[in-house]
Amino acid sequence: MKVYEALANAFAAEGATHVFGMMGDANMHWMNALAGHGTRLYEVRHEGSGLSMAHGFARATGRPGVVTTTSGPGTAQLATSMIVASRARIPLVAFCGETSLGDTSAVQYLDQRRFAAAIECEFLQVTKADSAEDIVQQAFYRARTESRPVMISAPFDVQLQEFDGFNEYVPSTDLIRPPTLLPNPERIARAVELIAAAKRPVIIGGRGARRAEAGAQILELQRRTGALLATTLQAKNWLYGESDYHVGIAGLFGSKIAMELLQEADCVIAVGASLNHYTIESGYLFPEASFVQIDTAPHLVMGNGRVADAYVQADAISGLNELNAALDARGVELEGFHTTEVHRKLTAPLIDPSEYQSGNGLLDPREAIAVIDAELPGEIGLVLGSGHQTDFGTMLFQRSREITSNYGMFGAIGQAPLLTIGIAVATGEPTFVVEGDASFLMHLSEFETACRYGLPVLVVVMNDEGLGAEYHKSKAKGLNADLALISTPELGAVAKSLGGNGATVRNTDELRAALAEYVRAPGPTVIDVRITRDVMSVPYRRIQYGEDV
Repeated sequence: MKVYEALANAFAAEGATHVFGMMGDANMHWMNALAGHGTRLYEVRHEGSGLSMAHGFARATGRPGVVTTTSGPGTAQLATSMIVASRARIPLVAFCGETSLGDTSAVQYLDQRRFAAAIECEFLQVTKADSAEDIVQQAFYRARTESRPVMISAPFDVQLQEFDGFNEYVPSTDLIRPPTLLPNPERIARAVELIAAAKRPVIIGGRGARRAEAGAQILELQRRTGALLATTLQAKNWLYGESDYHVGIAGLFGSKIAMELLQEADCVIAVGASLNHYTIESGYLFPEASFVQIDTAPHLVMGNGRVADAYVQADAISGLNELNAALDARGVELEGFHTTEVHRKLTAPLIDPSEYQSGNGLLDPREAIAVIDAELPGEIGLVLGSGHQTDFGTMLFQRSREITSNYGMFGAIGQAPLLTIGIAVATGEPTFVVEGDASFLMHLSEFETACRYGLPVLVVVMNDEGLGAEYHKSKAKGLNADLALISTPELGAVAKSLGGNGATVRNTDELRAALAEYVRAPGPTVIDVRITRDVMSVPYRRIQYGEDV
């Protein structure tokens, strides 16, 4: 057996059922061997795109995503996407071929160890044949236990050596025995004291609580305490529709009503949420509140530079079960925010439709989001990108659905459509992404990848024909905003030419018709929604102009 065959065997044993990447001299033998195990190989048009697809796959499955590149330039293409995955704490393994060990004169030579350090990636190198299996096991173990990307750099000459291993490969999953984290009774008692003394408590559910499927326990805590329920951006719309007192996102993307109500909180109970500076506005959002935090991390510092008044290290379900039981034993039942007046405020429309500024062949982005949310069933998952146009969807999508947000992960545009492809591969289900024109065009070639594999991906392009963020920032700073404008072709027609479905829409009737066609027969589709630049998102109005909106 050759080393590349041993490496492929180990990847297969680790559960690498789907691999994204591009073939080259230094990884082609490994890819061939892996295909022999029944692994599905997704050939992409750019290695960095493949990594982002693996990132989306990992988010959807909870398993390490796998990407592969050839040596040198192939590996170098990973830079931006790798940093994004690292900042998002995504378990991921990159199999990167390398020029022959020590051959620094090779045309494609790259010091891949130093490069990995620069792009915030763990690095492991296969320097000798008998280390091949250990390297793969280490990589997957670190990816799984540390929730981070790991690069395996495999020199081509080492891959071709003979491998003499006789022992059966032991996958990293056999080495991992995650304990159930039971809460410290003294910490629970302290949390009960803080909650019992509160008049206006708030619960913030984060990605950790959602992953743990702790919804029933959170709703029980909310019922008992009269709390408002908010989420972090990464858990947007979770439990929406299951609570009459759900205020949406806490932080910059919250509505004006949410901001006003949350500022009244005197106790914040965070579950699986780090309470970073985005969520608590660096402390300005909850100026008078005490904090109870339930998380699996041994210690967390919140976005205001403080630690919680009662920090409970526990998994979400165990922590909440103990907290609810202790509150029950003490007989704690609070009215909190659960009043008729608060309910009236929360059920009022976020935007009066009379404010929409559609016309002249351009849609108000807020109206477009309302139509999209109404027309696409809740079982169709949503991916949100970054940039000005994404703010509208981040704030205004109300239907409860599985949502993946890439906001704040290195601030890199263009990632969201790639994550969507990876999610669609993982689930096999229709998935849609809302992205800007500049972001979508950055990796346009990968829409052809979605077409080639027949993936049920819908890309909704909120097209203002420009760099929307820079356009509005330039106006706010007195600069020439026209420098941020970039004309685009009709992207619906481009999508059709690449083998998919597409439409360019300029009014709500056309948008509804295009969405209905996708729902009728989900397939790779682009809907180019032409929007006006005359509407600025609420977060930009707050940040750029200091408006109280």
